[in-house]
Formats: sequence, C-alpha cells, structure tokens
Amino acid sequence: MGYTVAVVGATGAVGAQMIKMLEESTLPIDRIRYLASARSAGKVLQFKGQDVTIEETTEDAFEGVDIALFSAGGSTSAKYAPYAVKAGAVVVDNTSYFRQNPDVPLVVPEVNAHALDAHNGIISCPNCSTIQMMVALEPVRQKWGLDRIIVSTYQAVSGAGMGAILETQRELREVLNDGVNPRDLHAEILPSGGDKKHYPIAFKCSSTNRRLH
Repeated sequence: MGYTVAVVGATGAVGAQMIKMLEESTLPIDRIRYLASARSAGKVLQFKGQDVTIEETTEDAFEGVDIALFSAGGSTSAKYAPYAVKAGAVVVDNTSYFRQNPDVPLVVPEVNAHALDAHNGIISCPNCSTIQMMVALEPVRQKWGLDRIIVSTYQAVSGAGMGAILETQRELREVLNDGVNPRDLHAEILPSGGDKKHYPIAFKCSSTNRRLH
C-alpha cells in the first residue's frame, strides 16, 4: 500500500527539486498532490508523465495526506503545518521555522535517524550546508571526536527561492542590456525574503553572518 504525498510549495525552486527526487525515489506513492498559493491553483504540473493539477494551500487541504513536504517559506509552515498534523499527516519541513523548536526533531537521516522516533507529527530539516557537512563529519566525530567547527558558506541565490532567481536575472538584464550601474540596482528579496533589508546580488559579493542550525 502506498502513500499520499503532498508537496507544499510545488511551484517553487525547492518544490521542483522535491518533485524530481520523488519521481526518482523508491517511496511507494499512490497519489501525489501539489499545493501552492491561490495564484498558482489550477495550473498543471507533471509527475512521472501524468498531469497533476495544483491545489491551493488551505487549512482543509491535507485530508487523506500521509506525508506533507513543506518548502513554501517559514510563514506557510507556521500557519499550515499544524493543520496537516491534525489531519493525520507527517510533516517534513524544509524551512527554518521549526529548527530551534525543542519539541521538533532536527534530522539528518545519515547521522541521527533515531531522532525520528520522537517526532510529534513534524520533522525539521537543517540548513542545506549543515546537512552536507554533518554527513561528512559524523564519521570523524565518532572516531576522533570534534571540539569546534568553523564554517564559511557561499550559497546560491536559489537558496532564497524562485523569486530570488528571477530577481537576479532581472538585475543581470538591467546591467548588461540596459546599462544600469550595479550600484543603482534595487532588490526586494535577497539575501532572504524574511530579512528587513535587501541587497542586489548581480555583479556584487554579498556576505551575511548567519547561525547554522
């Protein structure tokens, strides 16, 4: 018997990769559902060659869902993940919203899969760079131990979602095609949509200090 899997944020950059990975996985899936914002509802995406109509993410959208993969931003996870759990789904949240919640396990399966046993309906994923690092460092920790890790990361604009990709493309066109000075570029998303201040990325090096979770 297979699962009903919902991808929340199916039209975004991360959602697209989730769909691709699900297509390639061995997870038994009976039904796939794509959830997104109201403006995307009614559009059609593919899953293994079959049309799947996008549904609006609402409080009542999770009935019958076994696994809900969230990748639509922290505010969406905060609002709708509890409704998914209430409907009986297990939520795997790819945003930062639940990462520091002591009641939500923060899991890298290759490192601490045992933490899954303690979930209360929601499982959180660490930052992407943290996941890769922990997989590599866990064998080192087990054999020799680790006292401290100092990390510098250089991350793609895609980490801030599809809107950030489009914003960067717009900035590139303005500089290369329209002759706009890079100093005069305007940003509304990068480095992160949730930040209070935004900075254009095209033709610039940008650094932010962030705590890894």
